[in-house]
Amino acid sequence: MADPSSYRPKPGQIPDSPGVYKFRDEHRRVIYVGKAKSLRQRLANYFQPLASLHPRTATMVTTAASVEWTVVSTEVEALQLEYSWIKEFDPRFNVKYRDDKSYPYLAVTLNEEYPRVQVMRGHKKKGVRYFGPYAHAWAIRETVDLMLRVFPVRTCSAGVFRNAASAGRPCLLGYIGKCSAPCVGRVDPEEHRELAEEFCDFMAGRTGTYIRRLEKQMTAAAEEMEYEKAARLRDDIEALRRAMEKNAVVLADATDADLIALAEDELEAAVQIFHVRGGRVRGQRGWVTDKVEAVDTAGLVEHALQQLYGEESGDAVPKEVLVPALPEDAESVGQWLSGRRGSQVSLRVPQRGDKKDLMATVARNAQQALVLHKTKRASDLTTRSRALEEIAEALDLDSAPLRIECFDISHLQGEDVVASMVVFEDGLPRKSEYRRFQIKGFEGQDDVRSMHEVISRRFKRYLAEKERTGEWVDGEVPAGVDGSPEEPALSGEVPAPGESPGEGRDEDGRPKRFAYPPQLVVVDGGQPQVAAARRALDELGIDDIAVCGLAKRLEEVWLPGDDDPVVLPRSSEGLYLLQRVRDTAHDFAIRYQRSKRSKRVRTSPLDDVRGLGETRKQALIKHFGSVKRLRQATIEQICEVPGMGRKTAEAVAVALAQAAPAAPAVNTATGEIMEDGGSTG
Repeated sequence: MADPSSYRPKPGQIPDSPGVYKFRDEHRRVIYVGKAKSLRQRLANYFQPLASLHPRTATMVTTAASVEWTVVSTEVEALQLEYSWIKEFDPRFNVKYRDDKSYPYLAVTLNEEYPRVQVMRGHKKKGVRYFGPYAHAWAIRETVDLMLRVFPVRTCSAGVFRNAASAGRPCLLGYIGKCSAPCVGRVDPEEHRELAEEFCDFMAGRTGTYIRRLEKQMTAAAEEMEYEKAARLRDDIEALRRAMEKNAVVLADATDADLIALAEDELEAAVQIFHVRGGRVRGQRGWVTDKVEAVDTAGLVEHALQQLYGEESGDAVPKEVLVPALPEDAESVGQWLSGRRGSQVSLRVPQRGDKKDLMATVARNAQQALVLHKTKRASDLTTRSRALEEIAEALDLDSAPLRIECFDISHLQGEDVVASMVVFEDGLPRKSEYRRFQIKGFEGQDDVRSMHEVISRRFKRYLAEKERTGEWVDGEVPAGVDGSPEEPALSGEVPAPGESPGEGRDEDGRPKRFAYPPQLVVVDGGQPQVAAARRALDELGIDDIAVCGLAKRLEEVWLPGDDDPVVLPRSSEGLYLLQRVRDTAHDFAIRYQRSKRSKRVRTSPLDDVRGLGETRKQALIKHFGSVKRLRQATIEQICEVPGMGRKTAEAVAVALAQAAPAAPAVNTATGEIMEDGGSTG
């Protein structure tokens, strides 16, 4: 791990001008590429104390061994050069969107003498007109089949075309009128190219001209009593309309636009793009990426724009690009897009109307894509097996940890300290065995001591269950276990929601609660928490359960007694599983801590008065208006409340006098200090 100060440029060495910079590792591989309006200001941000950097940025600068930069004239040039370098060097710390599949396009090969209509995938070729992408190739073929009635453009391969030309006979499509048969000279190259260009115009959204022209021809044929021709034109019009109906109108003003939406979490982001041409959705595509660099929504949008339009030009870049958030330097990005198109491009966030509604639809698709990606990744048996094997290899375990338990501590400024335990078996959550703990061994905030207490309590219960079922090999009871399955130290354990504490077995008929040991204990934290967990197990004489910690700041895996962490690759399925286990435990603990806090906030000093029921509590609050005013009342005044005797009034006065007055409530919107509302829950 390199020290960033060892390669930090000298003061004044970095120019104060636009440019692009590269970080390289010790092997001279480019690991990150970035751009800046001011290279001096941007690069200075990377050489701050590591504790003040974003964890992903800190990982990058400690992996790097040198930095270099290139000065450019404008921010637009910087944007283009950044994209070129990212494609050339494929840096590991740059966000890169990759298709989860190769989307098919409808392509027209205008670079050939006789243009051909076909399905194409992969990299785009110069001189070829593309429409889409489409979700399925069959959708393209259905559309083409309908349109060939009106625009009989060649669809055959080069070999079929040559064979037909040498034989002097067209293929079947030529005989049934779905190809103009340029192979046998029925049309010359100019006439066939005109057909191909009309096909492209129709696909680009200019549909009204052709529909009206065919309707006029149909009317004229009917007037001249050429009924067969009129019927054929009628069928052609119907075919074109069916082709148009495959893409419903979503924007009434015949807009040409791309709508880009994002769904993201701490680790990954999904992007969805709807291609709207002539007011209709002509194509859709999406990607998922790991967030390997410190980047916000605006940064993800900029990366998406670069990779979406970096190699496009002309009409492939639409007049409007609608995004959920504008990039940091939106003006430069807009100029870059306009340069790619050759005319003005509007880059903006839709605020109202149909475009905002459609953007919400795109965002829902992005969210569903992210959920689907995570579900597939978590549920795939091969992926889970690889993840467990990677964990076993990284932690030097004898076998894959088929049962993993993770513990997390949660509190609010030292109050309502709780802990959670989640269980993953075979890489999947086993929610019936989740547990929640109340920390009761001490007061205040001490995550390390709390972790020691929770681990001790969990494994004391395991040892007690093991002894109760007679599973000891040598008949000895380990230290710390007195043989009682309900020892007082475990009184703070709370079953997961929906489970009765007394239920003895789970859905598989196995003993519940703490009867099964894990192969791996994961704690949310670094060296101190790991040491506390290991110490708790050692005190109980348990030495066959591995322990590790996952520190959230740099996603490092810590082992007991090691001074350096284990660093798993960002693309590691093992790291992904550990993160998922840790995040699940964290969320479970947070929910429990918040529920306890909300219950505590809803309590009142009146709750401790013996014999004072809910009806008389509400009567007191209604009479005096608040607990604050009730506290200031005399015993005689309290007795004036209907149903209140003197003895109960005296108990109320004593309880309120002993209770410390609550801190005043503050309206967070105005800063106004509010009167005690007297909530009694």
